[in-house]
Amino acid sequence: MTVTELLSYEDALESYDPVMGLEVHVELGTRTKMFCGCSTELGADPNSQTCPTCLGLPGALPVVNAIGVESAIKIGLALNCDIAQWCRFARKNYFYPDMPKNFQTSQYDEPIAYNGYLDVQLEDGEVFRVQIERAHMEEDTGKSLHVGGATGRIHGASHSLLDYNRAGIPLIEIVTKPIEGAGARAPEVAKAYVAELRELIKALGVSEARMEQGQMRCDVNLSLRPHGREKFGTRSETKNVNSLRSVERAARFEIQRHAAVLSSGGTILQETRHFHEEDGSTTSGRIKEEAEDYRYFPEPDLVPVAPARDWVEELRAGLPELPRLRRKRLQESWGIADHEMQSVLNAGALDLILATIDEGADAAAARKWWMGELARHANESGAELADVPITPAQVARVAALVSAGDLNDKLARQVIEGVLAGEGDPDQVVDKRGLKVVSDDGALGAAVDEAIASNAAIADKIRGGNLAAAGALIGAVMKLTRGQADAKRVRELVLEKLGVQG
Repeated sequence: MTVTELLSYEDALESYDPVMGLEVHVELGTRTKMFCGCSTELGADPNSQTCPTCLGLPGALPVVNAIGVESAIKIGLALNCDIAQWCRFARKNYFYPDMPKNFQTSQYDEPIAYNGYLDVQLEDGEVFRVQIERAHMEEDTGKSLHVGGATGRIHGASHSLLDYNRAGIPLIEIVTKPIEGAGARAPEVAKAYVAELRELIKALGVSEARMEQGQMRCDVNLSLRPHGREKFGTRSETKNVNSLRSVERAARFEIQRHAAVLSSGGTILQETRHFHEEDGSTTSGRIKEEAEDYRYFPEPDLVPVAPARDWVEELRAGLPELPRLRRKRLQESWGIADHEMQSVLNAGALDLILATIDEGADAAAARKWWMGELARHANESGAELADVPITPAQVARVAALVSAGDLNDKLARQVIEGVLAGEGDPDQVVDKRGLKVVSDDGALGAAVDEAIASNAAIADKIRGGNLAAAGALIGAVMKLTRGQADAKRVRELVLEKLGVQG
């Protein structure tokens, strides 16, 4: 791979203002495709979920998926968009091997939703409003598999295989207006926008929006203009970026690349580019077409879509609590500061905490274990928090054992360690490892007597009124009991045996 010249990020921002446009494709979770009855289920044998319509065979006629239209309206409403009273589909003409019809059925100048916005919160609490140009309905393409090369791309491959199962799956494309004014925070804004949009899509229940599975992917358009100028620069479009971190890295890389080209007197090509996860770089794909190159014209085989106003209002009334409002409500009910809530979000812990609360834990305990011991384990193992091998129900059970006095925090951490190691549920780990708190006075009394006998000087300090010194004897008892003593009861026994009032 050719090494790309980059300007430092700081130097790039000294001379240029970044302008972004983000195009996010969301694969809807419908049972059937957008214009035919073929299944959308993942994992089927290649080309087994196709029919004359999604293969574009002569004489086959499409029919619009009603749930797809409903999902598009819900997304538009949640994005504060106007919903068209009348819109229609268009044919977007271009040739690719994975386009069986040689055109994509999409929407062009008459989208179903338009002129909206989404407020996103950055890590320091600043709220940035991203204006939405449109959200429109379309269909996905098939999938090409390039075989024989080192990169999985067509360059260097010996042959390609085509799977049309994905062709025709419903998509909603959400296009922002030019995002200006973000300055050095442009990559952060891009990441925050896609993250907020993903949470919104999941809350609506129209898609699982799993980026790693291609259910949601982002095209990052970026250009630079010298400070003080109004005219946008030439843009590049980094295609199909499929993680939040990669969206941020792609924007940052392109800012540095554009700046290096422009500052050396070069010219930016309007092109699509590929993003490389391994190093965060982009490489050239193909020259980017303009709208006229696609030869859009109205789809003659589909009637216009005219959503009834009472139906639109019914869908509006049925929208769930949107993510930003939900987070604000939870933060207030939990009584935590902005930075604490942001830490929960950054760790991807919010839904895990809520699921743990649903299993019976209180909010403080659920946050404590997910943001403490489990977040540490995830960080050390390089895993996402959601992929740590413990369930919310198991975390809730650990919290219940602590609340009941059967475990202290030290023992609870050992129980979690055992669950993560595959030793079973929390109760099984407690039994196997013998981790329950020792709370009966017989066993504790003997340990307290031994600690007092071994630490006579400390015992004398306590008798003399220095109650803080009791901590040393409690520590000695904990050591004798392998950390399994009930610390509260130990303190009571220490003071009782030394004849001191607590």
